[in-house]
Amino acid sequence: MNNKVNPRIVFFGTPEIAVPVLEEIHRQYGIIAVVTNPDKEQGRGKKLLPSEVKVKAISLGITVLEPTDLNSEDFYNELKQLNADIFVVFAFKILPNNILELPKLGSFNIHPSLLPKYRGAAPINHSIINGDKITGITTFLMEQKVDSGNILIQEELPIPEDSTAGDMQKIVMQVAPKIAIRTINLLMNGDYQLLQQDNSLATKAPKLFKENCQINFNQDAEIVKNFINGVSPEPAAWFMWNNLNYKILRAKKSTDTSPLHAGEYLIQNKKFQIGCHNGTIEVLEIQPPTKKAMTAKEFINGYKGEIKGYISSNDL
Repeated sequence: MNNKVNPRIVFFGTPEIAVPVLEEIHRQYGIIAVVTNPDKEQGRGKKLLPSEVKVKAISLGITVLEPTDLNSEDFYNELKQLNADIFVVFAFKILPNNILELPKLGSFNIHPSLLPKYRGAAPINHSIINGDKITGITTFLMEQKVDSGNILIQEELPIPEDSTAGDMQKIVMQVAPKIAIRTINLLMNGDYQLLQQDNSLATKAPKLFKENCQINFNQDAEIVKNFINGVSPEPAAWFMWNNLNYKILRAKKSTDTSPLHAGEYLIQNKKFQIGCHNGTIEVLEIQPPTKKAMTAKEFINGYKGEIKGYISSNDL
């Protein structure tokens, strides 16, 4: 705990990945308000459900703001009255300049990549899709342009072999709270040097959608494996098999030497393998239509179809 008077901190965030940071900042310094997305319709019943950050904030007794328009004068005035020292932003929307300029010590964002690499909404996904071995977490002072501000702290994180995006999110959730606290301390002490991003090295990491996640087995096995793991668990890679939609949630390159053609599958010896253009992948986790996700072994135990065949060429 810092001996100085605790800073007045407002936290901006919505999804699960931001929750541990919220908890740790509140434990160390207290948070005077949380800004999150309004309740959203989810599931088949279209039931209005709160964000994970809102649920946690309410349980901690923190005031929650849910603006529908970040540019509204009412929202600006509401934030101004909080007299904040620091805004902390993690997995939230782009904030207008007039809001970013409100806190006395600055507004900083927590971004799970080594900026300027992977600016955008899905940096963890794209790092795995591209087969990276190292990613990281960057905190930076925010400006209007997405993920382009001057860097405060940057820390590398190794990507374990065959990790999914979900696996890496859990690692980020463990590490990000400590980095957030270090960044707050830097702003409080005023003893820091900013590193300007080289915009010429910037790459984009746009949000991924289900319709863009169909698996193309005509690619190399390494590329297919990285793609499957990079979009898992959401929005999830999928393929059509017997006119039904199957999701693959985890895969690795097969070590078996028996070659399979692209789109050819083999189910034997408690393994589910699918051929690619160059090499074969082994399915480790799968979600059949209308069922929950399961291991490949669980799927094979209940499988009664042909042990070898082709996914329809129309679906490749």
